[in-house]
Amino acid sequence: MSTSRGAPVSTSRVAVIGVGNEYRRDDGVGAAVIAYLQLHDVPDVEFTVADGEPSQLIEAWSGARLAVVVDAVLCEPPNPGRIHRTSLEAMPSGAGIASTHGLGIPDAMRLAEVLDRAPQRLVVYAVEAADLGFGVGLSPALDGVIPKLASAILTEVTEVTEVTADAAQVLEVTAVADTSSAASKSSPLPSNS
Repeated sequence: MSTSRGAPVSTSRVAVIGVGNEYRRDDGVGAAVIAYLQLHDVPDVEFTVADGEPSQLIEAWSGARLAVVVDAVLCEPPNPGRIHRTSLEAMPSGAGIASTHGLGIPDAMRLAEVLDRAPQRLVVYAVEAADLGFGVGLSPALDGVIPKLASAILTEVTEVTEVTADAAQVLEVTAVADTSSAASKSSPLPSNS
């Protein structure tokens, strides 16, 4: 199947996109989870790190059956490290996620729909940030949720691709080990916030 102006839609193509700036502390959570996932054998997935500019997102997810986007968000009241998951189906028209970028993911998705370059399904993991100041490295609260976040993303991916049992098991074991050592620093993952 092909779109009129966009890339052909693949029945199995999955794009995982980490959004942010790794030189702005917690804004680098997207890049950090991409780096973590790339350490493991996750076949049939295209990993991209983007700064949040809409054309980069559209290029990365065009033609994808599933696009998973990870980004840092600011919330009031803050709960650094808390993970919010939403899907396109759950995102009401006109609603937005308070991205740390000028235009948010919903804006990019609306533009992609107009250009006929939207993914078939979009899932967004928004991680509450603690520190968006200049510097490298995540705050302890965000660093501690990377394994849990990677495991949640792998669950999304396995619904679409045929990830080998070995890759899923290695990532799950690593996430459990990393989570138990950072248990005091992380928040529970809500099922759908």
